[in-house]
Amino acid sequence: MLRRLRLTVLLSTAVISAAAATPAAADDDPVIGGACPGTSKFVTVCRQEPGSPGTSGKQDGSSDKDSGKGNGKPSPQTCAVERLDPQPPASDPVWGGHKPGDGAIYERVCFSDALGAAAGANVVPQVFWAAQAPAVNVDPEQLAREAVDKMLLTGPSIASPRAAGKYIVGVPLWMWVNQTPTTYGPNTASAGLAGVTVTATAKVSKIVWKLGDGESVACNGPGTPYEASFGKQESPTCGHTYTRTSASQSGGKYAVTATATWTVDWQVAGGGGQTGQFTEVRQSQMQVAIGEVQVVG
Repeated sequence: MLRRLRLTVLLSTAVISAAAATPAAADDDPVIGGACPGTSKFVTVCRQEPGSPGTSGKQDGSSDKDSGKGNGKPSPQTCAVERLDPQPPASDPVWGGHKPGDGAIYERVCFSDALGAAAGANVVPQVFWAAQAPAVNVDPEQLAREAVDKMLLTGPSIASPRAAGKYIVGVPLWMWVNQTPTTYGPNTASAGLAGVTVTATAKVSKIVWKLGDGESVACNGPGTPYEASFGKQESPTCGHTYTRTSASQSGGKYAVTATATWTVDWQVAGGGGQTGQFTEVRQSQMQVAIGEVQVVG
């Protein structure tokens, strides 16, 4: 799993040089957790920024003030870490006085380093000794959001009003949407990391229609399809009545926007019932012409 994570970091951000890994500096040793705030779906590593503002603490002679960092404070870094296999021989200085079997040697590449490589610099993976494997910090909500990305959710599939439809001032307009997994739900997908699997289910809980005439209507369902037998009744679930034509609008039509709020419920599989909820928003747009009744004299 860690190898896959590291490759994800490297391949998605930069081409890593083939140079041999070098030991991490003493002030760059990873501290898992500690006083370092922040979490990530990979590993949260606290890296001590050397020196203080205005002093040179870097190999290139630049100061912390130049980089906007410093004060000797640890900062969170999102990194991919894996155990070296095979392990270096006992004579390798990377052990720093420790013995094989007394912990292990790990390799680390951080997002900040890989992003630098995207700008033209080479990234050399750093190696370090640790008494135990760095813990992978899994954020279940982040996994749920990754699951939502797989769903390819879109804005509402507007069935009515139709772009080519003929609608009249003063006559109730019925509004409804087609219900598919990607446009209305329910839609379910899962995502996993480091043995944690989260299943998310998304469904539209509300659609807000902006009708282009300054009015808006919030509908808590997909709306009711119109049938000719209903005559000039108002929609029982989602509708609007225009009071003026669209003749003065650009192109002679009102610009209509339907904004869907997707409610996403997620649950960790075998996670002691850990659950959560968040929302996603998707939009669809169309235009509708509203005319007047033509009276034949």
